[in-house]
Amino acid sequence: MAPSKRQKIGIALALVTLDSDEKKKRRKYWTKQWLLKRSQFSHTILMKELEAEDFKNFLRMDSNCFEELLNMVGPLIAKQDTLMRSSVSATQRLIVTLRYLATGRSYEDLKFSAVISPQLLSSIIPETCWAIYNCLKHYIKMPTTEEEWKRVANQFETKWNFSHCLGAMDGKHIAIRKPPHSGSAYYNYKSFFSVVLFAVVNANYEFMYVHTGTNGSISDGGVIQNTNFFKMLTRGYLNLPPSSPLPDSNSSGPYVFLGDSAFAISRHILKPYPFKNIDHEKRIFNYRLSRARRVSENAFGIMVSRFRVLLQTIATNVDNVDPIVLACCALHNYLRNKSSSYITQTFVDKENTENLTFDLGAWRDIGTNLVPLAQISDRQRNEEGKYVRNVFKEYFNAEGSVSFQENMLRVVPL
Repeated sequence: MAPSKRQKIGIALALVTLDSDEKKKRRKYWTKQWLLKRSQFSHTILMKELEAEDFKNFLRMDSNCFEELLNMVGPLIAKQDTLMRSSVSATQRLIVTLRYLATGRSYEDLKFSAVISPQLLSSIIPETCWAIYNCLKHYIKMPTTEEEWKRVANQFETKWNFSHCLGAMDGKHIAIRKPPHSGSAYYNYKSFFSVVLFAVVNANYEFMYVHTGTNGSISDGGVIQNTNFFKMLTRGYLNLPPSSPLPDSNSSGPYVFLGDSAFAISRHILKPYPFKNIDHEKRIFNYRLSRARRVSENAFGIMVSRFRVLLQTIATNVDNVDPIVLACCALHNYLRNKSSSYITQTFVDKENTENLTFDLGAWRDIGTNLVPLAQISDRQRNEEGKYVRNVFKEYFNAEGSVSFQENMLRVVPL
């Protein structure tokens, strides 16, 4: 006897239910099987076999620095195992984060060497970057007393022949992926999306102050105005030394920070003279300022060459860009202090004032996509700043001159 219509419907529903139950049974695992074999295939195994030089290339630091960093960061990033699965160890979390900073590889690509899913990497890496920065941020230190500022100034005078200099300022656009629903908020004058990293650098290529996160659409001349550094400087809260006579001179000058043409001149901020209708004395001043200010350009270039995530467009949530950038800055200073091979003589721009040669640093061969801030007009009505610049110009062309400056004008690009 043929089944009725109602029976046919019942049979069909039963088959659908059985098929659905079968699919549920087949969905047994929470993750791909090969990702469960992290202990067998992860790059943690490879690290144990690397020679000393290869270890440095792999993580941008030697094994001693890595172990010290792990001891500091480990307690902040370690997770508990659960009944359902084993956690990713603190060692593995630090390794994959350092590898990400060193290469800039995408999470999708890193998963094959780290044996960690991209979804998990997207939370591990920003969290570990914050931990790195929090553990190392004391290496990024602004002076707080007049004596500390004078020590910075003495280093600039000894190494770069620029008296009363407290630091070199610079700012760069760091390329990011367009944040969703952000419109043109991060769209800069070079027609890509970015955040701005502003920094003040000492005579030893170390960051004394960093500020990141300013969206790229803000006028470059106003970038510095968003920083605590500028607010404290203009309000007199930095405890700068008072004006004093320049060496071997009766002229008195304030202590100053050096910037390029992207910054507005003021009593404590010097910038080059514009090149239009420039005379010889002004060219001498521009050379002497460029010679001392070059430490900031080299600091940025060295950091980018070591941590090549900054060479790429950072394709992550915009909220996670700051910890990535700050971790790179903190690691730069940490390794500058801990590793004698982090910055070599050939890696930075070098003037030979005896042979009258200028050699570009090796970091320039790698290149950088950090775009400088746009230049602003030199027509600011800051007469005090222009007066201070003239004081230094006259000093560098008289008592403060150095024997090589006339000849180096023909060699060094300005």
